[in-house]
Amino acid sequence: MLLPLVIAYLLVTISIGLYAAKRVKNTTDFALAGRHLPLYMIVTTTFATWFGSETVLGIPAMFIEGGLREVVEDPFGAGVCLILVGLFFAGKLYRMTLLTISDYYRERFGRGIEIACSIIIMISYLGWVSAQVTALGLIFHLLSEGAVSIPLGMCIGVISILAYTLFGGMWSVAVTDFIQMIILVLGLTAIALFAGNMAGGADKVIDFAMSRELFNFWPEPNLTEMLFFFAAAITMMLGSIPQQDVFQRVMSANSVKSATRGPVIGGLAYILFAFVPMFLVASALLIMPEQTAALLAEDPQKVLPTLVLEKMPFIMQVLFFGALLSAIMSTASATLLAPSVTFTENIWRQFRPAGSDQSNLLTMRITVLLFATAVLTYAIKMQGTSIYELVSGAYQVPLVGAFVPLVCGLYWQRATTQGAVASVALGIAFWLLFLAMPWGEVFPAQLAGLLASFSGMFAGSLLPQWIANSRTPHRPLATDSR
Repeated sequence: MLLPLVIAYLLVTISIGLYAAKRVKNTTDFALAGRHLPLYMIVTTTFATWFGSETVLGIPAMFIEGGLREVVEDPFGAGVCLILVGLFFAGKLYRMTLLTISDYYRERFGRGIEIACSIIIMISYLGWVSAQVTALGLIFHLLSEGAVSIPLGMCIGVISILAYTLFGGMWSVAVTDFIQMIILVLGLTAIALFAGNMAGGADKVIDFAMSRELFNFWPEPNLTEMLFFFAAAITMMLGSIPQQDVFQRVMSANSVKSATRGPVIGGLAYILFAFVPMFLVASALLIMPEQTAALLAEDPQKVLPTLVLEKMPFIMQVLFFGALLSAIMSTASATLLAPSVTFTENIWRQFRPAGSDQSNLLTMRITVLLFATAVLTYAIKMQGTSIYELVSGAYQVPLVGAFVPLVCGLYWQRATTQGAVASVALGIAFWLLFLAMPWGEVFPAQLAGLLASFSGMFAGSLLPQWIANSRTPHRPLATDSR
């Protein structure tokens, strides 16, 4: 009975998304919802984009294995990212009236950096969207009791998301995000209250988590542990800032006020509500200790679905899987749209600069379809990789390759194109080098790449200026002949 209800929910979501698609008339409507979204929709769509499969399935699995220190990257780093965007980036970028984040790189540093950062941004989405697709496959597999294989479940999930994202773009994403977040918050809150009662009360769950030292946040006081902890924290905190999905939400706002406040409120809400899945998995250890221990050894991501399916009444099952599907679909739709818009606007238009707005809109839709196919293929190939790892690995690329040109371009007037080129090249090169060499086991690769990226920006910008000044002949001071 549960699977038909899930399918019905998917059909309703698709219908709402297709209805919202009627408002799409041009590329601005498709990419930025015509810049008409009010504050409350900016809050829900930023919150929805972050609250995906990794929050409901990945974060609890990491939390129960190593406590809060294991989830510093997400939700803490991810939530702080949205806060930083609202405080330091949203206002400046909103006033520039750009269509994509890569448009900024072109305006500030030229075509070469625009293309390089566009490719970096698009590559980073493979892992993130694949995590959502993997979770969809897992859901259909569990609900069908194995009748639907995980790869087939992935296909069903991708098709359902494509059905409205392909036509409605940002309008469909924003409207469905708003509805899905209401279902998500209400559903998970109800389940948390029910699970707490099953475990003997919320206070017992919290005491149990404290007894297992799950609330320990800071790393062990040695240099290596602290370096890797810091690197994990900044991976999503800074690496998510130069991302098209975040930029789209900022630029879709109907005012600077909405653009700056929306991400801050969404980020705070995300950090706070991410504790609900962590509370649920701690409850599971009290409600079904032996089964949970077995699942933690086999696949920690199955703990919450198993708890709901085997220990909770039917209405709670409906609420949980409705909330889970809401979280996944809201994130997946946003992250399918973002790289497709970037490709069309910042790479394809290099070859078709004179294309009409309608032809560009068609290209965006075709790109959404092609990217979805690529993501599905990648997700099937990466089957077995944890959802949390898929997401966290995705953000290292923009961290080392795109973050420094963005922040220095906005806040350092002496940043030059040569500096941006050196920043991208050195950041990527050092990151790959540390990943390939044993050094990466004692010093985190993403931190090495970020430091190299900053060094490249400063050296590439200042050295040519210093050399030019040193070669300029100094005229002797005029002397008084009297």
